[in-house]
Amino acid sequence: MPRQPTTYQFDLFSNPHDAETAQTPQWQALPIETRQALTKLMVRLILDHADGDRIPEREETRHDV
Repeated sequence: MPRQPTTYQFDLFSNPHDAETAQTPQWQALPIETRQALTKLMVRLILDHADGDRIPEREETRHDV
């Protein structure tokens, strides 16, 4: 018998009221280690995005033949 997956990748673009869509767990229900790791990743994502706004855009290089 095949094993059931222990993790689930949430579909961010599905209808949240769709019965087939898995419900996301409540934040408080997640293990503390998971909450800490996710918080660190979100902070890093936000700071990296903010740093990216300060970098001047590179000009597109075209190689016309």
